[in-house]
Amino acid sequence: MKYTHLGRSGLTVSRLCLGTLNFGPETPEADAHAIMDHAHEQGINFFDTSNVYGWKLGEGWTEQIIGRWIAQGGGRRERTVLATKVYSPMGDWPNDKGLSALNIRRACDASLKRLQTDHIDLYQMHHVDLSTPWDEVWEAMSYLRAQGKILYVGSSNFAGWTIAAAQEAALSRHFLGLVSEQSIYNLATRNIELEVIPAAQHYGLGVLTWSPLYRGLLTGILREDRQASRYTQPHLDEHRKQLEQYEALCDELGHAPAEVALAWLLGRPGVTAPVLGPRTSKELDSAVHALEVQLDGPALERLDDIFPGYRTAPEHYAF
Repeated sequence: MKYTHLGRSGLTVSRLCLGTLNFGPETPEADAHAIMDHAHEQGINFFDTSNVYGWKLGEGWTEQIIGRWIAQGGGRRERTVLATKVYSPMGDWPNDKGLSALNIRRACDASLKRLQTDHIDLYQMHHVDLSTPWDEVWEAMSYLRAQGKILYVGSSNFAGWTIAAAQEAALSRHFLGLVSEQSIYNLATRNIELEVIPAAQHYGLGVLTWSPLYRGLLTGILREDRQASRYTQPHLDEHRKQLEQYEALCDELGHAPAEVALAWLLGRPGVTAPVLGPRTSKELDSAVHALEVQLDGPALERLDDIFPGYRTAPEHYAF
């Protein structure tokens, strides 16, 4: 396994992050526990989840699964950099969502209980809350940090300007602020190249990428003749011609499409780690192989031809 620092922090994390979105709804608990154990065997020390994962309102199903895994002991918690999130509704009452100080503190305590741990290594805001001032957000986060309940703060699904606003507010309070931003980023979805990645690099945030395989479309779906779900079918129809070219290129390179997609991300400026979403240990092993894939200049140029990206704003659209 390869490791790096998370943004400008001194926290060392694996170049691959184990995402747990499928734990519960798609992956049974016993299998999820086996995947987490196997991730440690592969050297992956960075696990990502959210209080809303499991999609049962208020239950935190996925966090509970992780908590029961942690409770088995054997150094599981000590070897894991554990990240979770706050923002999405966890109940029907007005203060059961968002980034108010009340919800941040309540949600953190609830996540700690479900995860069966005394602290969260990386506490991420799952979305920006434009109705809550940054002074309130940072006061709540600094309070949790002073209590030892969280160590670092990250964001997810922020725009470039909201990263800037958050960081400037944190700096005015002499607070470390954000150390990471988690955004959708893959060969077919490159919007964050315009402003999010430049903002993250300017402020020293590590970039974590969710949906690195674009809901499975970059895993060789055409050549394997797999059925797309109702969620992915519209994207498959939109990108079919590109995917045909992409899979042909992967055949030329001699690597599985998923490995090429992850290797491309691992080489992108500012990217700390793709957040994987394996349903099985076999899928996790395939992702680990991507660490050894080297894409040369001509291969990268052809990938850009198939999936055009963006230059930094405003140069991308202005003279």
